[in-house]
Amino acid sequence: MSSTKPAIAITRGTTNVFEDLGYADAGERQTKTRLALAVNNLLKGRKLKQREIAELLHIPQPKVSALKNYRLDQFSVERLLTFLTALNQDVEIMIRPRRAATGAGHISVLAVA
Repeated sequence: MSSTKPAIAITRGTTNVFEDLGYADAGERQTKTRLALAVNNLLKGRKLKQREIAELLHIPQPKVSALKNYRLDQFSVERLLTFLTALNQDVEIMIRPRRAATGAGHISVLAVA
């Protein structure tokens, strides 16, 4: 007796999981997440206590916890960029014409190790 499994439909996603999940602010969410990842990686490398992080970033300790847990609704993109500069990082913003002729432009965050 032959057992055949039903075919599984695979839907290819975009490069933005928030877009795939239907969030209206998908671009901003992805940008914030990538910036927070860079901040958190830098903080992890420094092995600082949350109290020390709070002093360094000039935020209350509960916000440090939110940042470390990627609860980013209380942080703007600008604020996350400020955290990066406080951690001795240079941040460059490049504006260029979109390569594709159609569609809106997009924002990408690239971290150089």
